[in-house]
Amino acid sequence: MGLTPEQIARLLEGREDDPFATLGVHPAEKGFTACVFLPDAVSVEACRLDGRAVGALDRVHPAGLFFGKVALRKRQPLRYRATYADGGEYALVDPYSFGPVLGPMDDYYFAEGSHARLFDKMGAHLITHEGVAGTHFAVWAPNAARVSVVGDFNRWDGRRAPMRRRQDAGIWEIFLPEVGVGSAYKYEIVGPDGKVLPLKADPFAFRSELRPATASIVAAVPAHDWGDERHRAYWERADPRREAISVYEVHAGSWQRGEDGNFLSWDALAHRLIPYVVGMGFTHIEFLPISEYPYDPSWGYQTTGLYAPTARFGDPEGFARFVDGAHRAGVGVILDWVPAHFPTDAHGLAHFDGTALYEHADPRKGFHPDWNTAIYNFGRREVAQYLVNNALFWAERYHVDGLRVDAVASMLYLDYSRKEGEWIPNSQGGRENVEAVDFLRQMNKALYGTHAGVMTIAEESTSWPKVSHPVHEGGLGFGFKWNMGFMHDTLRYLARDPVHRAHHHDDITFGLLYAFTENFVLALSHDEVVHGKASLLHKMPGDDWQKFATLRAYYAMMWGYPGKKLLFMGQEFAQRAEWSEARALDWHLLDHAPHRGVQLLVSDLNRLYRSHPALHARDCEPEGFEWVLVDAAADSVFAWVRRAPGLSPIVVISHFTPTLRHGYRMRLPSGGRWREIVNSDAADYGGSGAGNMGIVTADEEGWANVTIPPLATLMLELDY
Repeated sequence: MGLTPEQIARLLEGREDDPFATLGVHPAEKGFTACVFLPDAVSVEACRLDGRAVGALDRVHPAGLFFGKVALRKRQPLRYRATYADGGEYALVDPYSFGPVLGPMDDYYFAEGSHARLFDKMGAHLITHEGVAGTHFAVWAPNAARVSVVGDFNRWDGRRAPMRRRQDAGIWEIFLPEVGVGSAYKYEIVGPDGKVLPLKADPFAFRSELRPATASIVAAVPAHDWGDERHRAYWERADPRREAISVYEVHAGSWQRGEDGNFLSWDALAHRLIPYVVGMGFTHIEFLPISEYPYDPSWGYQTTGLYAPTARFGDPEGFARFVDGAHRAGVGVILDWVPAHFPTDAHGLAHFDGTALYEHADPRKGFHPDWNTAIYNFGRREVAQYLVNNALFWAERYHVDGLRVDAVASMLYLDYSRKEGEWIPNSQGGRENVEAVDFLRQMNKALYGTHAGVMTIAEESTSWPKVSHPVHEGGLGFGFKWNMGFMHDTLRYLARDPVHRAHHHDDITFGLLYAFTENFVLALSHDEVVHGKASLLHKMPGDDWQKFATLRAYYAMMWGYPGKKLLFMGQEFAQRAEWSEARALDWHLLDHAPHRGVQLLVSDLNRLYRSHPALHARDCEPEGFEWVLVDAAADSVFAWVRRAPGLSPIVVISHFTPTLRHGYRMRLPSGGRWREIVNSDAADYGGSGAGNMGIVTADEEGWANVTIPPLATLMLELDY
């Protein structure tokens, strides 16, 4: 027969880790034999791909194992025609009659941790192999005893498509002929202890089923005809530190909803969101994570499919169309990216091959107490490579303009949110996670080195030095860092009753002591308007008029403060309620004048910020800032000047008491006429309309009498 009882048993019991040694076409004496496992079949005929029959196979086991000689002159793929007891027929091309797709250099670079094109090799790829169209599957599971691809195409039976093990790299691969676009699949993995694990989604899946289903889906590379050359060329030439960057942070599932209450598709979002962002004057959209995730209330931060745009909003091609549409309108797209941790859902990465593969085995390093998630093992070359390739993937495949990297602080410190005895020091006895540091530097070098014009932004809340400095200068290599201190200090100051603010003047002034140590983004993000923290409007004390006035003054101050800008959706029109991912924003509020006034102010601030380089060209350099009035604590007044070489300076004056101050004496940077280009108390914005009739005149030494409205920010531009 040519098969031993042990070989037969291993095949039938799904224990075969070298299926290509038994199944498929093999030389025997002066000819060839073929072996195929087709459960429940009663007869099988082998044919060449051109349809010519080459022999009937014998059923060597009633479970459906067939074996026999075939009339071939050379080894080649075969097609089997199976007949079943009910008279039904089934035909398939034998996957075990094909050679491997991956090569030794793939093994070498993968094992070395330097493969920069993994998304071209791993996962499910539609290819034509040895003249036959199908899908090539590849997955890393070095400790598995057996790995199979399962799906509708093989009745989810792990015995039917066990994969080829590439021993040197720990990768398993197989080419399945005639498996095409839209096929749902998972991996059935037998762990090193012989136990079958829960079916696993593909870590490199490019498309996934809509939750609650969790299978991966075979997908083609988005066949999109990109038209964003102008946008990309601009940012490739630009120095983003000296550009106006004003970001609108969006949760795609709750910005707006359809009339039926369901999510908008990417195309519907494009038709609504892109024009809105353009109209508001923002330069970028930043999405909360849009890679596949199973649990809506996680907002995308518990991702199980880093390479797949979530199915909630349609297919991957839809996301490509959205990004292209934004770019054609001059708007960049930034993705919130989560390399710090991953959820422990059974179908995900946790104990992927029956061992702690992507995560650390020791919970003191591998489990995150804040989020009940697993922590990536950044020191493992294959894991760091998986994440670096994902950053490269989004930039290349979908043309994204940047990645905002979530929870960087949790990556940098081994004792983050841990008590004594709950963490393991590094080799030097310190608390720094040197493996995570190396990974972040590697990621930033790879991304900046291959995709000019792309930026990375760190959400980092500690005093770790040089987060946004180049790696060759000892930095982490990020382009920007969120300024969490600005957000915390200013919101704490504004939450106080105005009568007490005089005693906390340094909540505003302190930030300027470190404002240029990093390339900062001033972020008023989603984190500030959830979990009982109240909306930005309701963080402000006083009656409704004072709340709106203070919020307007705050926004105008922020747009005049050094640093790029970020505002979470809904706060641009003073959303009253806390944000909830379960419903759309309260757009009906725009029926009311105070909310329209805030929206108009934000729109005007964005246009002013973009059109006046004095407000953005030196956001990250101390030469662009100088105090005009720093010690007026008793009046809760702050004033500074913003500059850019060769351009008119702009003075920003912020006042945080409800007192109207007529003839307020201050010394401006120079004499002359200063035009009032912003007044957050303007009647159009819902304010009292107090101001300076558009002009402030300063004497030769710069002294001027300025009318400062209550709870307001002014901007004055020197009119030469």
